[in-house]
Amino acid sequence: MNRRRFLQSIAAATAAPAFAAEVPWKLNYMLASAMYGSLPLAEILPEVKKTGATGIELWPKKHGTQRDEMDAIGHDKFAAMLKEHGIGFGGSTRYDLGPFGLTEEIAVVKKLGGTFIVTGGAGDYKVTSEQLKASVKAFVEKMKPHAALAAENGVEIGIENHINNLIDTPDSLLWLADDIRNTPGIGIALAPYHLPQDTKILSDLIKHIDKKMTLFYTWEHGMGCMKPMPKEEEIQQLPGRGKLDWKPLLAALKATKFTGPTEIFMHPTPRGIPIMPTLAESTAEIIRAKQHLDAIVATL
Repeated sequence: MNRRRFLQSIAAATAAPAFAAEVPWKLNYMLASAMYGSLPLAEILPEVKKTGATGIELWPKKHGTQRDEMDAIGHDKFAAMLKEHGIGFGGSTRYDLGPFGLTEEIAVVKKLGGTFIVTGGAGDYKVTSEQLKASVKAFVEKMKPHAALAAENGVEIGIENHINNLIDTPDSLLWLADDIRNTPGIGIALAPYHLPQDTKILSDLIKHIDKKMTLFYTWEHGMGCMKPMPKEEEIQQLPGRGKLDWKPLLAALKATKFTGPTEIFMHPTPRGIPIMPTLAESTAEIIRAKQHLDAIVATL
């Protein structure tokens, strides 16, 4: 073997293990307890692994009752239930507490091994564009001590974009992402449902938010969720049921190397009921949505 071929063979041999070790990008699924309405934890926890999720996020009334139930049965018992089913605790959604009332919740989430709390923004939003930009900046300044406490405890506060809220529009999300870029302990829980159903706008937002993405909802607008409607219309909020092309959004997530929690999500009407008539049907619908998303990811 001449010198050139010898060096080429050495280079190939050293490169091969690195190539073999590369892990394909995939979504990291988290199950929102609200998908099962007010069903008890004892019934929901066995479903978590079936849906492809590694852990559960708890919601309080009115969307669910599981966060309230956890307090009622005791945190230690809840932790034992998680261990029994071989699943983790992701965190909680606490719109009821607001962004400035999370001190105790941060301690609870840390105690149980969780990493995030989702809540909304706070501040004037029915204002001009320039005033809104200033409101977002003021909100971030006010959040800094709360974010610092969360970061100290290994928790991130995810601010969800929500209708009739400070963080409601694409612009407000862009400004929030910029203002928190160097602030640990606070990020964005992105809900496409509440935004224009334009794949370029949504994909660009994902890329702009980048590493400040706390949680991502695979939740589209469909026919909405604010009034009763036939179930086949209501579930158009879910991937593969509605009209939104999820490929550009998933490609953007892959481009940012997002590995945080992704929730398959929708709201039923009335709130507090499972997304489908039975527990088994609800699980099956979540699995169907996961299969739709995974099939797209496989093409990226």
